[in-house]
Amino acid sequence: MPPASTGASTIVLGASTPSLPVAAVPAPDPDRLEPGRPGYRRMSFALFAAGIATFALLYSTQALLPAVSASFGATAGQASWTVSAATGALALCVLPLSALSERFGRRQMMTASLTVAVLVGLLVPFAPSLGWLIALRVIQGAALAGLPASAMAYLAEEVRPKALVAAIGLFVAGNSIGGMSGRILAGWVAQLWGWRAALGAIGLLALACAVVFHFMIPKARNFTPGSLNPRALAKTVGGHLSDPLLRRLYAIGALFMTVFGAVYTVIGYRLVGAPFNLPQGIVGSIFLIYLVGTLSSAAAGRLVARLGRRGALYLAVSTTAAGLLLSLADVLAAVLLGLVLITAGFFAGHAVASSSVSRTATTGRAQASALYQSAYYLGSSAGGTLGAVAFHTGGWAATVALGLLAVLGVVSITLYGTRVARAERRLALPSAAMQN
Repeated sequence: MPPASTGASTIVLGASTPSLPVAAVPAPDPDRLEPGRPGYRRMSFALFAAGIATFALLYSTQALLPAVSASFGATAGQASWTVSAATGALALCVLPLSALSERFGRRQMMTASLTVAVLVGLLVPFAPSLGWLIALRVIQGAALAGLPASAMAYLAEEVRPKALVAAIGLFVAGNSIGGMSGRILAGWVAQLWGWRAALGAIGLLALACAVVFHFMIPKARNFTPGSLNPRALAKTVGGHLSDPLLRRLYAIGALFMTVFGAVYTVIGYRLVGAPFNLPQGIVGSIFLIYLVGTLSSAAAGRLVARLGRRGALYLAVSTTAAGLLLSLADVLAAVLLGLVLITAGFFAGHAVASSSVSRTATTGRAQASALYQSAYYLGSSAGGTLGAVAFHTGGWAATVALGLLAVLGVVSITLYGTRVARAERRLALPSAAMQN
């Protein structure tokens, strides 16, 4: 991957170029948002709230899986479908809904998606069987599909390039807060009143976030409606899939999320069992560790500025691998520290990869982001299901082995990208010398 741009304009001075004062800088784009300018804070707060609602709803059953299993007499693998079905539906629907956002607008699509998902979330606690619960979660995941890719495209269109990584980092930080608060709330409410009441509480939390989003999100100023031409859509998608850099970013997002989905789907089963035997409320509180993800995703812009995109990815994947290995110990403090490292590495890697997609795609940004989200949530779905099956078959060590395989995939892809970039630079040097 090429090094991250700072987003600033570059001026090349030649013999015929008039000299400029040292302090001269390009005039800011009045239609683009950046820190310190009107609307940026409202936009950040609105998308932060949307990120909270998205992860709180999408993973609402994850911390409750042991209770769901006990209620319906289901295995870990069967109960894990209440998570995997939602993320899988999101992965399948994100591309068509992103196409609708090209026609009707990012803001409108995000509002509609959040509204439907919240309404379904208020019905989920009344599911009479595991089958009905999974079916409602499918609908909820499909509804949420309109939000992530539209949010990425909205940011790419409305925020100045130099502030894009930081803005996306804040949205991802909202994801981590939503994942954390939803699970903690669910854990303690479930311990007091049962898992159905816990899902109801998450629905109310998401409703509050949706109201904040509706009143805070600024109107789009740089959106140009497109058509719903299927051929044009297929051409745009084909163009993105033919881009080697985008393909690598999609694979990296999927593999990172495979690790994260496997770990956090199974961790509840491990902690409620021997040798830890923790109560449901304490297990839910373990997700306070998501605060680490909030910090690491928000710091992604600084990591890229210092290390470059590939350097930031190497750091993220190394941190994740160290956390997986540390979590193998049957000591609670070691497991918690392992979860800290896994969470920090995952959220940093996700923020870097997703922002790189938005910067790489110059046209059809919603489709480019949608393809990333599809890969990302397919990774979540696969990780949740495979992680649960691995745990049922070989215990926590098997789940960690699955995660390490995914980590190895990220390393391999990033190394390949490094070699490609070096080869391209070597080829560019003779051409530049000949021109001079």
